[in-house]
Order: sequence, then C-alpha cells, then structure tokens
Amino acid sequence: MFQLPYRSVYTRFLDRVAAHPSKPVFELADGSSISYGKLLKTTQSIAAVLHAAGITTGDRVVVQVEKSPQAIAAYLATLQVGAVYVPLNTAYTDAELRYFLDDAEPAVLIVDPGRAEQARKLAPESAVLTLDRHGNGSLLETKTTRTTVEPVHGDHAAAILYTSGTTGRSKGAVLTHDNLASNCLALLEAWEFTGNDRLIHALPIFHIHGLFVAANMTLVAGATMVWMDAFDAEVVIEHFASATVLMGVPTFYTRLLASPNLSREAAATMRLFVSGSAPLLAADHAAFTQRTGHHILERYGMTETGMNTTNPYHGQRRAGSVGSPLRGVEVIVADAESGTELPAGEIGSIEVRGPNVFDRYWRNAEKTEQEIRDSGFFITGDQGYYDDDGYLYISGRSKDMIISGSYNVYPKEIEQLLDEHPTVKESAVIGVPHPDLGETVVAVIVLAEGRDLDTAALESSLRDDLARFKQPRAYRAVDELPRNVMGKVQKAQLRDHFSELFRS
Repeated sequence: MFQLPYRSVYTRFLDRVAAHPSKPVFELADGSSISYGKLLKTTQSIAAVLHAAGITTGDRVVVQVEKSPQAIAAYLATLQVGAVYVPLNTAYTDAELRYFLDDAEPAVLIVDPGRAEQARKLAPESAVLTLDRHGNGSLLETKTTRTTVEPVHGDHAAAILYTSGTTGRSKGAVLTHDNLASNCLALLEAWEFTGNDRLIHALPIFHIHGLFVAANMTLVAGATMVWMDAFDAEVVIEHFASATVLMGVPTFYTRLLASPNLSREAAATMRLFVSGSAPLLAADHAAFTQRTGHHILERYGMTETGMNTTNPYHGQRRAGSVGSPLRGVEVIVADAESGTELPAGEIGSIEVRGPNVFDRYWRNAEKTEQEIRDSGFFITGDQGYYDDDGYLYISGRSKDMIISGSYNVYPKEIEQLLDEHPTVKESAVIGVPHPDLGETVVAVIVLAEGRDLDTAALESSLRDDLARFKQPRAYRAVDELPRNVMGKVQKAQLRDHFSELFRS
C-alpha cells in the first residue's frame, strides 16, 4: 500500500515554505527580516555542508553557538539529513563540554569561530564547523544546496537534550520525531496558535522551551518570530504593539513588572503570555493581571517530555497551578513505590505517559529502566497533587523534599507562605544536615526593597499555618537566588553553601 512520507516537524516546515515563501519567519532587531523561503535556502546550504562532512542517518551533530537565525537553520538542516541534533549551553566550560562530547560522540561539532581550535583538541574524531552570532562561519561557506530530505520514521531519534545535571552527571534524553511533532501539535491546539501569530522570541535556543516549544510551534504554524538575542524588558514592551504572544520564564515577568512602561495600553494588542521552566510567583501573577489585564498562562514541561500540562486558553488560569494535561498526554499523581494513582488532594510522584515522553536516556539503559515504569509512565522526579477541579500543582522536586525527623516536608508549601510576607521578595526553602533530625528546614530569603531580615516576624507569620516540623529553624538573607539560564533556582548550590549551619 502507498504510504505518505512521515509528517515530521521538518516536513511540516516545508509545507509552510510552499504555502508562503515570502512571509517573514524572523523579524530582526535592525528592521530586516528573513523569509520562509530564505530560511529554507540557508537550511539546504547547511545540509549540503553536513552531507559533505559525511553525516548519515543517526549521526549526532553537537551545536554550541550563540543564538541566531542561522542556528535555527542548522537545527532544521540536521533534521533534513536525518541526523540527531544536540544543542549545548554556550556557558559550558571546556571540562563540561568534554563530558558531553565523550558521551554523544558527535560526527560534527559546530562552535563559534573563536573556539574552533580548542574544539578540535576536545573532539579530534569530529568534524569541526563554525558559526558566529552574525551568521558567519564555515557552516555557510558553500554555494551549493542539498534538497534531498532523508526519510525518517516517528520513532527515529531527532534530538538529544542533556538534563541540567543539578545532581550527578547530566543525562542525554533521546527525543524522537514523534515526540517533537506530537507535542508541537498539541500546543498549537491548546493555545490556538496559528500562522497569524507574531511571537516575541527572547529565549535561548539550546533548551526545550526556546527551541522545541517556541521555534517549532512558529515553524509548523507558519507564524513569525520577533527575534531577540536576549531579553530586555523595555525592548519587549516596545514590541507588544506589533506582536501577539510572549513565551517566557518567570524572571521575564519579574523584570517586566519592574518597568514603569508596563500597562494595559502597552499590552492591549497581545493575546497570550506564557510562563514556564520554573514556578511563577503568585504575587507576580496577580500583579501582572492588575497592570495589564492579562492572566499569565502557566504550563508544565521538562527535558524528557516536552510539555505535559497547561492552564486553559479559555477558562480560569489559576496562579500556582500548571493546569491540566494536554490532549493525548496522561499525567497522574502516584504513590512513589507502587505507582498506584492517588486521589485528589494527596501529594505524590508526578508521572507522565504519552507520545511526548522521550524514548530513552542515551547509552544509559539502567537509568532509563529506573525512571520509566513497565506501564510506560515516566517518573518525573516532581512531587505534586491535583485539586478537585483537575488542576495540577507542583510541590517541588523529590530530591528537594526534606525529611526532618522522619516527616516529609515539601518546600513549595513553605515558600508560598513566605512569599506572601511583605518583607519577602522571594524565597527558597532547603534542607540541611541536622545532628538530631537528620535534616532540618532553612529558609533563604531575598528581601523586598528597603526591608531588613526580621526572623521573629517571619516565624510569627508561619506559626498558625504550618506544623512545627515544617517551620524553618533558620533564616538567611541573600541578595539573589542562584538560578540557571532558564530561571530555575539552583537549590543544590544553596544546600552546599548552608550545609554547616547546624554542625557542631
């Protein structure tokens, strides 16, 4: 029987090129634009270079470059030739990079021209190509193009994304073409994202949020990205008038709220503000609504699964909740030991099953077996609960859970109360070693402007709302909480820093 070619993200992008080759896919800071047809030509030029380098189906292409439209073309070209795209944070050191190269064993490594010599030393078995933030480098030094699209199936690897590695070594999550395509289509439906949208893209593109959510949705829908190298609150606000959607991390919204130019008038033509990658402060959610009239839409995803849940596009968006499962995705709260689903209101292990869930950890069958149950549910490592209306709430990471005197303490519960206190800008609750209790609770506080740390007042504010074993035994003020590039608080750093507080 005749079968149509597999409908991957790449072939869906080709459909958009065919439908409107002259439409801008990127609008750049200098006022210029890049059309869908131009992006395809650049993609095919890079595909020719990759083909000349001997890339075949399943080969890894490791990319550590600054954000640029040409980097998106490199991603698309990797998909075109049937290879596996492996983006890396540009902040990684040589020692970190060596680990990823040893693990992924790429056929090609693409880096900034200034790092080419060192890259050849780190990856002597790989072809080294270059690309800078302006779109220059050996990756584009060819006059030829390659139009052949290597056939792939849904279960073929499309990308390897390395987890953040806050505990132990990073693991490479193998994402298939089905993982990428199914998640993209579910999000397009859930957020009613179409070719008429204009997305402000200020996220990095080595992470699932900026690449597989924001960029994939734009390319598959045939929309336009208002392209920014980095987030600047004032520039973003200026672009509200000509855009429709902003996808960001919580720090974006904190910085927007700090601007006197954020107003209902400025955001009047925007239709959707999305936040993810880290929890959004409930106070910021409320303040943004008050200032703009828009309710931020929070969603929940992770490296291994893409997006899992979302607050509704139509309906109540609840501060502190990440909403309900996307179409086709199952998300349960389960007993960590048995995997048995728990009733609403009970905190347990958040587990996910669906076409979005990654295939395996790269070259790590043991870890894959540990984290994917025989039932197919992936154990996310997050803790949470459903309310009676089917909204999911994240209580924290299981590794962040504190066991104090045999009692389980969930940091998020304490943080939410602390963040409501007028002297607190934001907080992070951690567990540190304690000679009697094993672990005890410490609150790390970023103070509101002009406020001093008043331990007695904070203790008093929690006394009636928390059991004694949950109440912090120490409070420490810091100028800011350590975060990774996606805005996640790095609690491992805090635990290390304050680990000696109760040691004799």
